[in-house]
Amino acid sequence: MLKKVFFALAAVFFSMNFAWAQVDVNKADQAALDSIKGIGPTTSRAILDERKKGGNFKDWDDLQKRVKGVGDKSAEKLSQAGLTVNGTPKSGVAKPATKKVAAKAKSEK
Repeated sequence: MLKKVFFALAAVFFSMNFAWAQVDVNKADQAALDSIKGIGPTTSRAILDERKKGGNFKDWDDLQKRVKGVGDKSAEKLSQAGLTVNGTPKSGVAKPATKKVAAKAKSEK
């Protein structure tokens, strides 16, 4: 019985953890944006201000054009950290590999 409770709690915890991994730039508040590695208070404020002024971002190109400091490299890093635009990661950005997959790929080289 205790095992079942433990596994149920673990499942809830992990499902909550994964739910927080993706942050949509069009739906997020400042705290959610700040939770993305690479976005600080200045950038999150700029995103919110631009979203308020010009409406939701259409795609990654729109985000990069409208928010100063978000270029190709930073957009890729932000996408890898979990930022999405309309639920879509930056094209060409692979999801981070798990440690096992990365270690296996490294050992095969």
